[in-house]
Amino acid sequence: MDDLAGFLRTRRSRVDPASVGIPTDSRRRVEGLRREEVAHLSGVSVDYYVRLEQGRATQPSEQILDALAGVLGLDETERAHLYRLARQRRRRAKAPSGRLRPELLRVLDLVPDAPALIMNHRLDVIAGNRLAGLLYGRQLPGLNTARHIFLEETERGLYADWETCTLDVVGHLRLAAGKYPDDPRLASLIGELAMGSTRFRKLWARADVSARTHGRKAYQHPLVGLLELHQENFLLPAESGMELIVLSAAPGSPAEDGLRLLSTLGEPTEARLSSDGPPVRH
Repeated sequence: MDDLAGFLRTRRSRVDPASVGIPTDSRRRVEGLRREEVAHLSGVSVDYYVRLEQGRATQPSEQILDALAGVLGLDETERAHLYRLARQRRRRAKAPSGRLRPELLRVLDLVPDAPALIMNHRLDVIAGNRLAGLLYGRQLPGLNTARHIFLEETERGLYADWETCTLDVVGHLRLAAGKYPDDPRLASLIGELAMGSTRFRKLWARADVSARTHGRKAYQHPLVGLLELHQENFLLPAESGMELIVLSAAPGSPAEDGLRLLSTLGEPTEARLSSDGPPVRH
């Protein structure tokens, strides 16, 4: 699903030659850096770097990866992704089972005034509290937010910042593909999105990676209007591949009033279902 060679090619094309001291003129036809320029700046032979981009060189050393990351101007998330891709042939991580402990479900009950979700690395919603279900207007187990954003919603749908959301989703799935290259369900999802969405195909080809841990998330809810919320991601035990996501409103804000109104619109539920476990009774 993802590979070191492709990642190097896309990163190389993004580097401004002037930023690394290479003069350019109108005759230059290459976008970004040439292969030989990357090799020279990182201190490796041109032949070895060409083999890296062709997928024929294996197990580059940490020193080579550090040098390439510096030349390509990679940020912390991109560096970690580069190292992970380079290690894939040596050790391939098994996809998490996705089993949800009942104790984690109870955590959702501790967040009554904000939508709270538990998602896995594929962006499947494993469970959510009542307010999260009202926000999305549907039963949450079975919802995949990547599929929802690219195949079910539009720029005028639930996501007020739809374009930003699509960037976040593709960046997340790129990271997941690097961590779990042998996950058939993830590969199937990516194929489905590529077949069904032109925007997904364009963004996927850019090979961008991102790890969103917090930030603004805005929803245009059909019943209560604009909800400008703050998203906070809490990584659950690494082996689970899951995150707890809480969407909170600033005190005294219109969004707080909107969430309060939203909470009155739905009937209380007798049980909340997890996709991997029995109902949790209230």
